Formats: sequence, C-alpha cells, structure tokens
Amino acid sequence: MRTPQRQRGISVPSMIVLGILIGFYGLCIVKMWPHYYEYLTVKNIVETASAEFEPGRTTLGDIRRRVDAMFNTNRVEGITAKDVEVYNKKGVTYIDASYEARVHIAWRIDALLVFDDLLYEAGKTPD
Repeated sequence: MRTPQRQRGISVPSMIVLGILIGFYGLCIVKMWPHYYEYLTVKNIVETASAEFEPGRTTLGDIRRRVDAMFNTNRVEGITAKDVEVYNKKGVTYIDASYEARVHIAWRIDALLVFDDLLYEAGKTPD
C-alpha cells in the first residue's frame, strides 16, 4: 500500500502574491533611493558647513553662501539653500536643513520621506 506524499513547495497563487510583494518593495526601493542618497549628501554638506564655522569670523551670510555653493557643486535638487535656516539663538549659531521629500510610487500611492535630523550647532563637530 502506498502512502500519500506530503505536498512540497509553494503553490502558484502564493508565488504570484510573493512576486507582487517583492516587486512592490523593489519598486519602492528603486524610487526612494535617489532621495535618500541626496539626503546623505545634504547631511554631509551641513556637517561640513557647521565644522567650518569660526565664531567671530564667519557670519550667517557666509554660512548661507557656503551651503549654496556646495548645493550647486553637488547638484542637490530636493532642497534649496533658501530652505536652510541659519540663525542665532542665545549666542549659539544653528544650521537647520530639515526637509521632506514626496516620492510618487505608482497610481495614487506616494511615499513621504521625512529628514528631520539635520539640525546642527555651528562650530561643533557631530558626534
């Protein structure tokens, strides 16, 4: 007498669902990666501008011009130098380049990338 073998593998409907999920997440990664890479560039620029700050010698306008020049050099398009806030608060200079990027994924699906960790105290090296 033969015993029935156990079913092995994945069914066709399960393969289709798995393929759709992998394709969707792959599409999200492909669409979001340029914005995330640009965020890393903006972060590097703001860190550099913050590290180059010299109290008493560098003005807020100098910082803005430096950030603008580095944005142009690195072809940053998701945020402009006008969006970067440079201000003094209680004798300390801050550079705030926090921004959001909206990415169209497909049809009516959008992703919102929030980059809100770009607040630096000028003249202080990041930890």
